[in-house]
Amino acid sequence: MPSASLPRAVFAMDPVHLPLLFPDPLMARLRRTAEIDTGFVVRDFSDHAATTALADIEVLITGWGCPRLEAGIAASAPRLRAVLHAAGSVRSLVGEALWERGVTVSSAVTGNAVPVAEYTLAMILLAGKDVFAHRERFRRTHAQPTPAETSATGNFGRRVGVIGASRVGRRLLELLRPHNFDVLLHDPYVDAAEAAELGAQSVSLDDLLLRSDIVSLHAPDIPDTRHMLDHARLALIRDGGVLINTSRGALVDHAALTDELVSGRLHAVLDVTDPEPLPADSPLYRLPNVFLTPHIAGSLGNELERLGRIVVEELERLADGLPLAHEVRHADLASMA
Repeated sequence: MPSASLPRAVFAMDPVHLPLLFPDPLMARLRRTAEIDTGFVVRDFSDHAATTALADIEVLITGWGCPRLEAGIAASAPRLRAVLHAAGSVRSLVGEALWERGVTVSSAVTGNAVPVAEYTLAMILLAGKDVFAHRERFRRTHAQPTPAETSATGNFGRRVGVIGASRVGRRLLELLRPHNFDVLLHDPYVDAAEAAELGAQSVSLDDLLLRSDIVSLHAPDIPDTRHMLDHARLALIRDGGVLINTSRGALVDHAALTDELVSGRLHAVLDVTDPEPLPADSPLYRLPNVFLTPHIAGSLGNELERLGRIVVEELERLADGLPLAHEVRHADLASMA
């Protein structure tokens, strides 16, 4: 039986994610750290069983599918002192009442950044080799490409522009280091010295778009970044340039992007769109210069265990009275996804 001194916790998420987030060995470790009914998962905070459980808990372990934490939760859970989120952004999860009460919030967003950066690196390398165009050509001709068809192919010295030194952006910059890329970075919160430490040259957004062969988006979805790549800015990208978006679809004016892609002037790798998913009649599904994936860059399958591990480690720190390693502060939300 767990010790009475352990913090009481409850899960609040879609239970379908629970076995992948917390496989048996990790769940056992969690039970050694908190008093928790691992068979009980809250889906509706107004449910009688949920309100009964909330009355005594100190920790809420949340994930995808958790209802928004509004004022009613603050009232129903008077002992709540921490929300540990086994997923990414908490912007749409945690309401003002919990921030005002001083509840500590932690997120596994750093863990979720890893597969997104890995996906992006893979797409950069494939785009640099012009894999998607060569695939389409091979389907039609069944023939090896001619020297003329490969003259612009290759990753040696390819210029990559990274928009946003977010957690994903920084992880991507690390992954780019071993390769022979010329890396540009635009982030209004990163100066030239810090950009150099990250392995990139700090430039303005327009300069990055003008100079890059491949542009990768990693900025937060906030009012200031909505449609940051509009018609005028997309027009700055060189003919044949590649846009990769694994961040949020709203960062790009999709009507303008569709025009550029239909014309064939640009190429794109899009894991996110606006709207998401695109309408069934969108031409982007059929264009040979567009590679669409259904928002899969983030944690899937066995990658979810990384997020669960971060939450368990945070819970252990909380139980030991130590500062959390992945705390999110209210003031951070203004510049975070």
